[in-house]
Amino acid sequence: MLRRHRSTLLKSMPLLVLLALLFIFSGCRAGTAEETSVPVEADPTTTTYVTSGPELSSGEPAATKHHIVLGFSQLGSESDWRNANSQSIKTAAKEAGIELLFENAEQSQEKQFEAVRSFISRKVDVIAIAPVIQTGWVPILNEAEEAGIPVIIVDRAVDASNYVTLIGSDLYEEGKKAGKFLLDKMVGRPGPIGIVELKGTEGSTPSIDRGRGFADTVLGDKRFKVLESEHADFTLEQGEKVMRSFLQEHGGEMDVLYAHNDDMALGAIEAIEAYGLRPGKDIVIISVDGTRRALKSMAEGKINAVVECNPLLGPNLMQAVRELTEGRTLPKRIVTPETVFTEVTAELEADNRKY
Repeated sequence: MLRRHRSTLLKSMPLLVLLALLFIFSGCRAGTAEETSVPVEADPTTTTYVTSGPELSSGEPAATKHHIVLGFSQLGSESDWRNANSQSIKTAAKEAGIELLFENAEQSQEKQFEAVRSFISRKVDVIAIAPVIQTGWVPILNEAEEAGIPVIIVDRAVDASNYVTLIGSDLYEEGKKAGKFLLDKMVGRPGPIGIVELKGTEGSTPSIDRGRGFADTVLGDKRFKVLESEHADFTLEQGEKVMRSFLQEHGGEMDVLYAHNDDMALGAIEAIEAYGLRPGKDIVIISVDGTRRALKSMAEGKINAVVECNPLLGPNLMQAVRELTEGRTLPKRIVTPETVFTEVTAELEADNRKY
C-alpha cells in the first residue's frame, strides 16, 4: 500500500515543479509592473523622474511626467511696474508647480547673456527673457537653439526671430493711444503747442515703439511741436532730473509732457511743482503703465491720462511654458488687452490695482 502511494507521488512530481515555476514567473512580472517612478538626482536644484511600466502608456501628456524648470532673465527692478511684473511671474510659477530660476540683470544685457548661458548649462526646459534693449540678441538665442531649449520673450521685443513667442503689450499701440488722447484734449486749441518727452532706456523696445506711435499720431498736426525729448531710464529719479532741465530751458513754452512710464511722470511732477507750476493744469501730463501711485496722482488732478500697460504677465507665461512642454504650437505674438485711464475713471481704479 505504501509503495503504491510513493509511486503515485513520483509520477506527479514533474507537474508540481512546473506549477511552482509558473507561480514564481508570474510573481516577478507583477513586481515589475508596480515599479513606476524612481527619483534620480541629476542636479542640486532639479529632480528628474525616470518612468517605466504602465506609466508610459497612461494617455496623459508627456509634459506632466517630469518636473518643469523655467529659467527667467528679468531686466531689472527700475520701477513699480517692473517689480509687479517680477512678483507676478514668481507667484504664477509657484501656483503652476513650475520651478523658477529667476535672475535679475539690473539693467545689464551682459548679465542677461550670463543668465541664459547658466540656464543652458543647467538644462532647463524653457528660457524666458525680458530684454533690457532690443538689439544684440542673435548670438545668445542661437546658443539656446543649438541646445534645443525653446525661448519665450516677455514684455519687450528683440532683433531676432528664433524665439517661440513674444508675450506682452502692443507698445506702438500704447504710443498711439497717448497721441489720440492728446488730440482729443486739444480740440479747438490753437497752436503752437509745446511738447516735451521723457523716454525710457535708450535702445529699449518701449522707448522706441511708444515714441514712434505717439509721433505718428500727433506730429501730422502742425499745431504740435516737440521742444525736447530725452531718455530718463524709466526711473522716478531720472524723470525728476531731466524734467528740471526741460523746465529751465522751455518753462514758458511747455504745454504737454508725454512720459513713457509712470515713474518718470511722478518724478516730473515733483520737478514741476518745485518750479511753481501746476501739473495736470499748467502742463498736460500723459503717461504709460497704470500703477496705483499714478492713478492716485491722476485722481488728485496731477496727471491727465495713463495708457495701461499690464505687468501681470505671469499666468500668460506659465500657460505658454506648459503648452510648449506638452508639444503644442504657440502664436508668434501674444498681446494682452489694455485700456486708457482718465481723470474720470482713476479714483475708482486706483484701489483695485495690484501694483
